Amino acid sequence: MDRAPEPHAGWTFLTNHARVLAAIFENRTIRVRDIAVRCQLTERAVQKIIADLEEGGYLTHVRHGRSNVYRIAPGTLLRHPADTGATVADLLSVLAKQEAAHAAARGTESHEGR
Repeated sequence: MDRAPEPHAGWTFLTNHARVLAAIFENRTIRVRDIAVRCQLTERAVQKIIADLEEGGYLTHVRHGRSNVYRIAPGTLLRHPADTGATVADLLSVLAKQEAAHAAARGTESHEGR
């Protein structure tokens, strides 16, 4: 596993909700624990964000044994008025391209858990 970057104070470009959604996009069976590590959040915060995303219609999950399998609703519109017309799929396509570029630079392949 890659070493997590140092904690960052101040503002960032992506929200924690976007980070969690991107992690699920890459691996639809990812564990809350692994999302928390990747996004540098607590497991409780990740659970709350997943609940927010489900309540907003952006995400659903089904139990498969002891695991969750997530499904992203790609056609769901982004919430901010300035993003009128943009969908979750639009956002994730930009993030996936960025992750693929980073993976190529590292000499690895990105995961696409659609």
